[in-house]
Amino acid sequence: MTGNRPTRDLPTINERIRFPKIRVIDSDNSQLGIMTPREALQLAEEKELDLVLVTDKADPPVCRIIDYGKFKFEQEKKAKEAKKKQHNVEVKEVKMRYKIEKHDYDVRINQAKRFLQDGDKVKATVMFRGREIQHSDMARDLLSRLANDLQEFAEVQQFPKQEGRNMMMLLAPKK
Repeated sequence: MTGNRPTRDLPTINERIRFPKIRVIDSDNSQLGIMTPREALQLAEEKELDLVLVTDKADPPVCRIIDYGKFKFEQEKKAKEAKKKQHNVEVKEVKMRYKIEKHDYDVRINQAKRFLQDGDKVKATVMFRGREIQHSDMARDLLSRLANDLQEFAEVQQFPKQEGRNMMMLLAPKK
């Protein structure tokens, strides 16, 4: 590859269409029938338009006589719209200790609620230090209480489980 762009990146238009027979659709969506690519290309050139392969999955492959620049612009516009509507789900983490004060707990609840309303998953983690790990039952109770307090916004995706010096639970937003 020395400076030349590989042809596989380029769409299949005009002379690049290599099938024995193709189904041709006109620019006004009317079917022109099944013909050879050469005949279809002549029709397209008469109208000063391009012959563009729409799908090669069909039998015979479907091509359209359209202005390629306009077609490409429409495709990019559709892709941009689809990307705009899509939401990437992130996992946000709420950390606490099992001996958490009421106000701090309320703050964590509000954070988790905000994350869930934004459509993100919440990983609730209770951290242990030193001998606190002996009180894993209290941490499990705390995570159960958290799940209970958030039940109108979330469903438990992964129940509390211990991983080293942490106990964690995963909550997903309700649909």
